[in-house]
Amino acid sequence: MADYPIDELGGKTVLEAARTPFMDLISRLGELGLVKTIPDELPPGSDVANMALLGYDPKKYYTGRGPLEAAAMGVKMNPEDVAFRCNLVTLAFRDGRVIMEDYSAGHISTEEATILIKELSEIVKSRSFDLYPGISYRHLLLWRGGPEGIATVPPHDYTGQDVTEAWRVYEEEPLLFEVLKKAINLFYRHPINEKRIKEGKLPANAIWPWGQGRKPVMGTIPQHYDLNGAIIAAVDLIKGLGVWAGLETPLVKGATGYLDTNYEAKAEAALKEIREKDIVIVHVEAPDEAGHMGNINEKIKAIERFDKEVVGPVFDGLKNMDVTFRLLVVTDHYTPISLRTHTRGPVPYVFYDSTDVKDNQDAFFSEKWAKNTGVFFENGYRLFPHFIGAEPRYVELDPKKKKSS
Repeated sequence: MADYPIDELGGKTVLEAARTPFMDLISRLGELGLVKTIPDELPPGSDVANMALLGYDPKKYYTGRGPLEAAAMGVKMNPEDVAFRCNLVTLAFRDGRVIMEDYSAGHISTEEATILIKELSEIVKSRSFDLYPGISYRHLLLWRGGPEGIATVPPHDYTGQDVTEAWRVYEEEPLLFEVLKKAINLFYRHPINEKRIKEGKLPANAIWPWGQGRKPVMGTIPQHYDLNGAIIAAVDLIKGLGVWAGLETPLVKGATGYLDTNYEAKAEAALKEIREKDIVIVHVEAPDEAGHMGNINEKIKAIERFDKEVVGPVFDGLKNMDVTFRLLVVTDHYTPISLRTHTRGPVPYVFYDSTDVKDNQDAFFSEKWAKNTGVFFENGYRLFPHFIGAEPRYVELDPKKKKSS
């Protein structure tokens, strides 16, 4: 949700311009502040930020995005394996240059993408590679015994830009580049792409592997805090974090990880799970997707729906249970409309405790108000134990050792 001031909004951020009565109410009744979710040494991605928000120091445990998505998909990894997030993308090849026309192949449907990925999987499947279909443009490539030090880049950072040098990185890995060439050959004039082009849509004419890493070694939230929990999300990355953290990942009907996600169903699932669990995390991707699109109106709409259909019902539902509870609302990172990609910087959070209600007159949930409070978590992973009200008790395994926790 976090963003920069926008001229078209009179110098306001989208979070300031959006109507968010429930987050504003909680800001008046709770602790409002900033949290630095992205360490200086790491890229400003959802993987790093959400790992920190779950109480894990990314500098210690982050290995890459791919292994998190592999966990969500139930893909078993050996210590020597490398998992890549694998986007279906639209590339243009002109005058010896490669252009990233779209990082999501026009947000291709899951049905279309599954057909393409399954057909490609049969072609590239070998002792070295396995390809697994995911949701929409998001898929997984597993390289058994592959190297992890390849300098890949996130495709959403280069929409409409020249990515020739990034493409040449793949050429330096002949085995991997052969997979990419097979994808181009298969997708060229594929019936699905021909139909998409005829309908005025972008074709999925290539794959783009990135965010690779080996399996992380980390203790679970039940081990750390003796709490059981669930994470409600449509995005494999977030579900994978939940799997590694020892949380259940229930399916929610209509949760898409996009602008059309079923907000109400996520709130209902959260209230159902919290009756049986100690902690429930709800993730909504829509504001981030709107940021990548550079669409002000869609981002405002996504934030307003999140407030009205998730935060409000969950807050009211918890109060109606007649129990003490804590509620944390936080944005993971900036996805500025002006840049259409992730950036680093402290993001706002608000923490409500039903046993310690505050009185912050006139406060509302925004980047400026959070900064003005002076409350700041320099190490993002410290916010989680603050929220829980307990320090982790589990003795960590050495993340450098190839053992399971």
